[in-house]
Parts: sequence; structure tokens; C-alpha cells
Amino acid sequence: MNMRPNWELKQCCNHEQVVFLVTVSVCTVVILALWRTILLKPFKLVTVFLHEASHAIACKLTCGKVEGIQVHADEGGTTQTRGGVYLFILPAGYLGSSFWGMLLILASTTLLTARIAAGCLMAALLVVLLVAKNWTLRGLCIGFVIFLVVIWVLQETTDIRILRYIILFIGKCNSALFLSVLFSEVYCNASCVSDEESQLNNCRCDEQLVFSSGYL
Repeated sequence: MNMRPNWELKQCCNHEQVVFLVTVSVCTVVILALWRTILLKPFKLVTVFLHEASHAIACKLTCGKVEGIQVHADEGGTTQTRGGVYLFILPAGYLGSSFWGMLLILASTTLLTARIAAGCLMAALLVVLLVAKNWTLRGLCIGFVIFLVVIWVLQETTDIRILRYIILFIGKCNSALFLSVLFSEVYCNASCVSDEESQLNNCRCDEQLVFSSGYL
């Protein structure tokens, strides 16, 4: 039996796979080009929402209580928790951003999984609407639910079939947020107190271990 790897990679991708890889690349370029513009602000606020939701989920999983979630217009956010294990709650934001990004990108590969992802995202927005502590987050939840419903209706009733691409774009925004925050923390010495810094101060963890949790 020939166990040698085929490094030539002949016929490694079919047409749909090539289209998917090209679409991911285009989304990446567009996000990087428009990252600091107002055009991406709604999508960046959704990524902040998923970041804070990850803190809340980690709190619940470690038997804590979520007292409220806020997303601010300046693209910041806070999650008020009581109890739980902070060693897991604090890094859950960045880990969640990378996880949700991966999940949404994979979900965009077929229409069925894109529908499921859109439905789950709308359900999450409606649940968070009940515990939102400020009007920025309430407006984001309502506005994005309406946006996804409109995209879904267009998908089912017209030739404008872009639901998969919207899910992919949201996934790439999550990945971009994760990487941009880590870049600013590691290379730019950002002055704001990040989740890793809070974890380092509150739990007295080894610094390399804290940052490696984000990279993973």
C-alpha cells in the first residue's frame, strides 16, 4: 500500500469548493478594507454581541448568574455576571468569537445549514433582547432580526439569494474581531483593559497561558 502523501494536490477542489474559497477570500479583503468605516458598524456590533454572549454562556455553564449584557455604540460591550468560574468566563469572549466565526463559516457552505444558522442567530438576538441593559443592544437585536428576516424572505421568494453569503460575512467578521483584538493587545499595547488583562489580574494566571487561550 502506497502511504506517501500526494503533494501535487491534483483535482483537490471541485467547482463549488473553488467558489467557496474565492468567496471567503473576497469577504476577507472587503472586511479588512472597510474595518474602520461606518459601513461595517452593524456587523461589528453583532460580533461584539456574540463576544459578550460567549461570556454569558460560560457564566451559565459554570453555575453563575448573568445579570445583564450591554453592547455600546463605540463597539465596546460588557457582561455583568455573579458567581461562576472567572477562569473560564473571562477568556470565553475571544474563544467564543473564534468559535462562532468558524461555525458560521461552515454553516454557510449549504443553504440548509445557513437557514439553521440564521434561525439560531435570530433566536439568540430575541433572547438577549429580554436581558439587554441599554438601547444600543436593544436596537441591534431588533434591527438585525428584521434584517435577517428580510434576507430570508428575499432568499425564498426572489432571485436575490444571498443568505449563505450574509452568514459567511458575519462569520468572517467574528474572525476579524478576534484577530484584530489580539493584534492590538500583543503588538499595539492597547491602553484599554481587555478580557485577558482582567483574567491576568483577577486570577493571577501565567501571561503566556492567558494569551495562548485566545490564540487557540
